[in-house]
Amino acid sequence: MSPEKTIKNESIPSEILEVMNTLEKAGFEAFLVGGCVRDLLLNRKPKDWDITTNAVPEEIIPLYEKTVYENNFGTVAIILENTEDKTLKQIEITPYRTEGKYSDKRHPDTVSFSKNINDDLSRRDFTVNALAYNPSKSQLIDLFEGIKDIKVKTIRTVGNSSDRFSEDALRMIRAIRFSCELGFAIESDTLQAIVETAQSISEISAERTRDEFVKIIMSPEPMVGIAMLQKTGMLKYIIPELEQGIGCEQGGAHKFDVYEHLLQALQHSADKGWPLEIRLSALFHDIGKPKTRRKGIKKAYTFYGHEVVGARMTRVIMERMKFPKDTTELVTSLVRYHMFFSDTEQITLSAVRRVVRNVGVENIWTLMNVRECDRVGMAKVEAPYRLRKYHAMIEQVLRDPISVSQLVVDGNVLMKELGVKAGPRMGWILNSLLEEVLDDPTKNTREYLDRRVGELNELSDEELKKLGEKAKQTKDEAEEKEVVDLHKKHNVRK
Repeated sequence: MSPEKTIKNESIPSEILEVMNTLEKAGFEAFLVGGCVRDLLLNRKPKDWDITTNAVPEEIIPLYEKTVYENNFGTVAIILENTEDKTLKQIEITPYRTEGKYSDKRHPDTVSFSKNINDDLSRRDFTVNALAYNPSKSQLIDLFEGIKDIKVKTIRTVGNSSDRFSEDALRMIRAIRFSCELGFAIESDTLQAIVETAQSISEISAERTRDEFVKIIMSPEPMVGIAMLQKTGMLKYIIPELEQGIGCEQGGAHKFDVYEHLLQALQHSADKGWPLEIRLSALFHDIGKPKTRRKGIKKAYTFYGHEVVGARMTRVIMERMKFPKDTTELVTSLVRYHMFFSDTEQITLSAVRRVVRNVGVENIWTLMNVRECDRVGMAKVEAPYRLRKYHAMIEQVLRDPISVSQLVVDGNVLMKELGVKAGPRMGWILNSLLEEVLDDPTKNTREYLDRRVGELNELSDEELKKLGEKAKQTKDEAEEKEVVDLHKKHNVRK
């Protein structure tokens, strides 16, 4: 995607223009800054809108109806309640500022407000983010050749790379994240500084590291991102368990070692646009293999129980990275049960039911997607016969069975309200009612069925038994047809 030479104001939401216009009417400067300017130049829709100004918080707050100011950085959040766009619900305005030293390699020791936009841009992390734009004047400020770097698709730090990373080590992961999100290369000096400073990433909080890691995972090229984390030396401080798969050959149907297989599976999940839970499960599904690898026959390897070991490892990793409990539980479960099928000729419907019970009806198709990632990670096609068979069996298990439970009346109604005694007659009556409803679903009403129960209950045992057995045969035939149609749908044998 070629960058624009200028920014078209019509690309900027009217709400943003109005917020900035309010600042300028009050006599202050107002600039869009950072990632939103970069994205506008790339014809990308910004995920958020950041505004910077020479006004201080005490001057900003009175200008707007509803604001929030609860930080040490001067950022005032403007709350817009009447917009449908989620990215515009809260717009942040931050005064121009300069920053002191980063003694803890995480946060600046001091923050001071400035009256000069250049001071603010000089503290930014990367040149492509050190851009400012004023819509009313069509003024684009680029002090560090950020536009040039956008054109050549390069991630480069503002100023000395080692200094920027020693200030805040998280910027190293951010460089890789931007590379994955934008499809940009990291400039050589910037990349070398990451390699030299990699160990300092261990000083960053788990929560901050996790947030950037998730953004890499959710980018279009997460495989590239994980590979870059490994090559720069950061992965061993974030998820060292993944590096155990490097050089861990699998043999058999597997073309790749465990590490490459996991990255390939992850990339397939991204290519499909699947959510975070599937992407994490794809990345971790075989993480237990290095610990369980044993020599088998004919130079092959076995990995018995790797899904159980992998599930335990996954839980440890995700708890260490402070993932939410519900996300941790789901991903751990998906890793634990990703091997639920191995042989379509031996698997039974009862086994499928157990799997559905273990992962939950709401997650069974998610598990199937993880299974697909596993297969594609072996350099195999997406939906071979085996996967189609799995789908058919799951649908068979999940479908509503044809039974008397579908009727609006049940045994209790027949006994308590309609005077039918418990015993064989009740079953014969219910089967007869079901046959009628299968033939004409509009008959499944209390009014009709109550009347039919009265009529059927007048019949002799012999007559009623004959009707009931005929109805049961009809039900069984209907159910068999459903199963046959289901297998035809997936083009598999019953």
